[in-house]
Amino acid sequence: MTSPSAPPAGPGGGAGAPWEKAEAGSPPGALVAEPLRASAPGSAEAPLASRLTWLTALRLVVLTVFLIVTAAVYLGGFTPGGFSSIVALVTVAAAYGVAGIYAVFLRMNRALREISRAQLVTDQITWTALVYITGGATSGATSLYGLTCLTGAILLGLPGAIVAAVSGAAAYVMLCAALGLHLLGVPSDQPAGAYVTQWGELRYPMFVNLLAIVVVTCLASYLAERLRATGGRLVQATARAEQAERLAALGRLAAGLAHEIRNPLGSIAGSIELLRTGGTLSDEDRALCEIIERETARLNDLVGDMLDLSRPRVPALEEVDLSTTARDVVVLAGRSGRGGDVEVRYEGPSSALVAADAAQMRQVVWNLVRNAIQASSAGAIVTVRLWRDAGAWLLEIRDQGRGIPAGARDRLFDAFFTTRTHGMGIGLAVVKRILDDHGFAIEVDSREGEGTAFRVKIPDGPDPPRARE
Repeated sequence: MTSPSAPPAGPGGGAGAPWEKAEAGSPPGALVAEPLRASAPGSAEAPLASRLTWLTALRLVVLTVFLIVTAAVYLGGFTPGGFSSIVALVTVAAAYGVAGIYAVFLRMNRALREISRAQLVTDQITWTALVYITGGATSGATSLYGLTCLTGAILLGLPGAIVAAVSGAAAYVMLCAALGLHLLGVPSDQPAGAYVTQWGELRYPMFVNLLAIVVVTCLASYLAERLRATGGRLVQATARAEQAERLAALGRLAAGLAHEIRNPLGSIAGSIELLRTGGTLSDEDRALCEIIERETARLNDLVGDMLDLSRPRVPALEEVDLSTTARDVVVLAGRSGRGGDVEVRYEGPSSALVAADAAQMRQVVWNLVRNAIQASSAGAIVTVRLWRDAGAWLLEIRDQGRGIPAGARDRLFDAFFTTRTHGMGIGLAVVKRILDDHGFAIEVDSREGEGTAFRVKIPDGPDPPRARE
């Protein structure tokens, strides 16, 4: 393709949306794409709601089973008017009632974390009532405190386990203190010999049970965090496998279509170039020819993007003058596409030598500049800035567009994701893959309504590249 609006050698990405994925970074409004793993703000609530629903149901089942066991083993069956029977029934009824209230909030999908913490505290109070009627400080029901600590770890990780442990330990110590200070007597229908009410005898079971709560909390938190991390890696691996499958399909499609598409595009571009320079066209006809040239160049870019994304290659590292590459792309961008109504500027040194693949770095700069132009309105300025900081070269492409929409930030560098009416969302995916292959990081700083800046960090290798200001 010989049209002057054609991209530089090996361009790859602008057919995609200007903004397709990023992660929260340190400065306000900044997004970091290294490493790629972010989730939407609401996405964490969905699994929490699911876990909370299942654990609420499981809690009621355990409570019912424990009530039956308590009645059969400790109480010898429910005794009408018996103190322990009344306490057990009231406790279980109250637990069911509170669970119903929590279920209403759960159905509304609001304040899920607050509901989770409240349920953990409620459970520990419930278990304390059952501990009281089944032997007090030495009751076997104290093991239920650890069950709630495990539940807290599953729901909220370490913070949830701590809430359960603190509330359970506090409730148990208060029960033991009430028995030791004789503020709470032995249930009238229970044998007094089954209860420990002297401080000297209370110290050992208190220490053992509190130690058990601490140990269960630590183990549950550790296992929950490991499970969560493993699940996250599994999700990432699944996503990579799905993307690899899509890229393989894209590669087969691109290989078959590239030759068939580019040949007629070249003929169209050559014919339009001859017509436009023939001197026999009116101004209106020449404007139409420019539109055709621009659209054929865009189609050529799309084919190139598909090929680049589907057939990655290992970078051939050499000494590259990044300043020259950036300035060449700026000049070309001013003559291509919307370069006529969006000004592209270069700010930086006259030379910046880095170790990289020359063609691929040219492609990265071109894709980012083209995306910035597409995100800009007429009369806006796109700035390509290059400077050195802390042993690394920083290349920034900044636009004055609308910024990245909040809903699109988590998929900014995903292939085939786009928020625009045309394009396939490939350009930034190519950028990310090339930079990953080089070991370079990319950072995105964006505020809605204030524009966006893509910042590539290229660290020095074992032999620092030379720089000439």
